[in-house]
Amino acid sequence: MDKTQSTNSDSKTKNHGVEQVLNQQVANLNVLYVKLHNYHWYVKGDNFFSLHSKFEELYDEVTLKMDEVAERLLAIKGKPAATMKEYLELATIQEAAGNEDNRGMVQKLIEDFATLSEELQEGIEVAEKAEDMPTTDMLTGFKTDFEKHMWMLRSFLGK
Repeated sequence: MDKTQSTNSDSKTKNHGVEQVLNQQVANLNVLYVKLHNYHWYVKGDNFFSLHSKFEELYDEVTLKMDEVAERLLAIKGKPAATMKEYLELATIQEAAGNEDNRGMVQKLIEDFATLSEELQEGIEVAEKAEDMPTTDMLTGFKTDFEKHMWMLRSFLGK
C-alpha cells in the first residue's frame, strides 16, 4: 500500500467517527424537536404563556441545529439519518412520555440538554482527533447554547 492509500484510509476512519457523532446528534435533535412540540401543545396552567413561547423558541432553534448537522454530514460526504426509525434507533434521549406536568417538562429538557452537552463534548474530542475544525466549532457552539438553556431552565425551576 502506498502512502496516498494509507492517508485516504486514515481519513476515512477519522471521518467515520465524526459521521457517527453527527448522526447521533441528528437523531437526538429530531427526537428533541418532536418532544418540544409535544410540550408546546400540551403545556397547561399558570406558566402556559411563558412555557408555550419558550418551547416554540427552542424547537425553532433545534430545527436550525438539526439542519446544520445534517448539512455538515453531507459536506464531509456522510449520509445523515433521515427517518423516524433511524432517529429512534440512534437517539440517546427519549421521546416525551405524554404525561409530564409543566415542571416535569422543564426538568426533562434540562436532563436532555445535559445529555446532549456531554455527548457534544465527546463529539468535539472525536472531531479534534480527526482534525475536523469546522465540526469542532459547530459542536462547541451547540454545547454553549445548551448549557445556557440548562441554566435558564434550572432558574425557572428555582434551582
